[in-house]
Amino acid sequence: MATVLAPHHVRVLAAPGHRHDEILTPDALGFVGQLAAAFGRRRQELLKERRRQALRLASGSPLGFPLVTSAVRADPEWRVAPPAPGLTDRRVEITGPPDRRMTVNALNSGAQVWMADFEDATAPLWDNIVGGQLNLLDAIERRIDFTTPEGREYRLGERLATLVVRPRGWHLDEAHLEYDGRPVPAALVDFGLYFFHCARRQIDAGHGPYFYLPKLENRYEARLWNDVFLLAQDLLGIPRGTVRATVLIETITAAFEMEEILYELREHSSGLNAGRWDYLFSLIKTFGHRTDFLLPDRAKVTMTAPFLRAYTELLVRTCHRRGAHAIGGMAAQVPGRGPAADAAAFATVRLDKEREAEDGFDGSWVAHPALVPLCRAVFDGVLGDRPHQLDRTREDVAVTPAELLSVRRISGPPSAEGVRTNVSVALRYFAAWLRGRGAVAVDGLMEDAATAEIARVQIWQWLRHRVVARETVARVLDEECAALGADLPWAPVDDIRALFERTAMGGELPLFFTPDAYDRHLVRWTEAAA
Repeated sequence: MATVLAPHHVRVLAAPGHRHDEILTPDALGFVGQLAAAFGRRRQELLKERRRQALRLASGSPLGFPLVTSAVRADPEWRVAPPAPGLTDRRVEITGPPDRRMTVNALNSGAQVWMADFEDATAPLWDNIVGGQLNLLDAIERRIDFTTPEGREYRLGERLATLVVRPRGWHLDEAHLEYDGRPVPAALVDFGLYFFHCARRQIDAGHGPYFYLPKLENRYEARLWNDVFLLAQDLLGIPRGTVRATVLIETITAAFEMEEILYELREHSSGLNAGRWDYLFSLIKTFGHRTDFLLPDRAKVTMTAPFLRAYTELLVRTCHRRGAHAIGGMAAQVPGRGPAADAAAFATVRLDKEREAEDGFDGSWVAHPALVPLCRAVFDGVLGDRPHQLDRTREDVAVTPAELLSVRRISGPPSAEGVRTNVSVALRYFAAWLRGRGAVAVDGLMEDAATAEIARVQIWQWLRHRVVARETVARVLDEECAALGADLPWAPVDDIRALFERTAMGGELPLFFTPDAYDRHLVRWTEAAA
């Protein structure tokens, strides 16, 4: 039976767009308002706790496995829910923004799962957010087929990937929707609109409402998501336990609470994922003031680094001990730069996926459809006809807090090439983001917010510890801004430069994706470019 709550009105602050009325219906907005009313204040308290925890760690408090939850970790009996329909075999997952072309390509890619990404791969223009919801609804209704002006046809095939949606993180607001005089949490907007329109449709199609949860920092944030799922299911009369969620372990604090996060979500959990670049970003954001956490060029920070090996092996062991899938990290290579470059890229991907499959992961991520066959072949070689390797519990793995934090074993000075690469990637990503594109190919890699974040915080960290001179970064910035202006004449180079200086070269380390960035940069310059 559906739960009935008093009406909660959400105001739309943006101008109406094409077909927006199909998503922003009174009932859908009322549903989002009910979620905001129920959980908005609690979410604010959790964000305050993030700040308190950051201050504790900055002042020298040790980071370890919580003593208060030792009984949860020690209890061998509990398990997460069994795999839901469409999520038993996850050997290849493709990710990308829910624009119309990507939606068709990803669903047709041959991957087992498509993660439709409203977070790192989507610039949060209102048209992108509402348009993405429309595209998912159209895909589920199989009415998304279209032909480009150049005559290229996009049609859904018969065998489609299972759809999993990643909403934005708890730290973001949606500036275009207001409830009780405040912006609605972006996570509840993305989740709520998709759940309201598509949950029942997905159940009727034999799957269900499935999600990836980003940027969680602790078990309390997982508990909040679990309570959101419970209320959402009750409001729409959907049985509890229908939702499934995979959590990205992409913050250093979450790495110390993997079992607790699974436990909080256990009736809705479908596993954990290793999010490499955001994990490194979190490490610098948390411990960037310490010289023993000084990272070298990001290209040198591979998944074979001891602290990253500890993180991924603990993730696999934790998941399989509790009956949950362990999903590996992203292969961001984009083919098409010539035979030699493509061969080198494919060789790199193969080595990465072989390591993951041999370590016990049940599947992995790719950014481009051309990588799907390669990733599948690697996991086929390990899994065979089995849908996963949950039976491989990795009892041989025992990870200590010190091993998760052993960054100094790979520390080293940055190279001139590393400085230039980080500046170039950040500038070019900022330019794309300001034009409304959240995923963009740069030098043969599909870059999204996660790679832009690690690029700019590494510059900040190197400057803070004076391993790179400010004059050197300023000179490289001058040269890369000139190159950017020559390559992209439309780009507002002065403002892109100012954004880089504010987020990478200041004394403090601001988060890039904030409401301030929405208002002062993204919306303003995208509208100007249009």
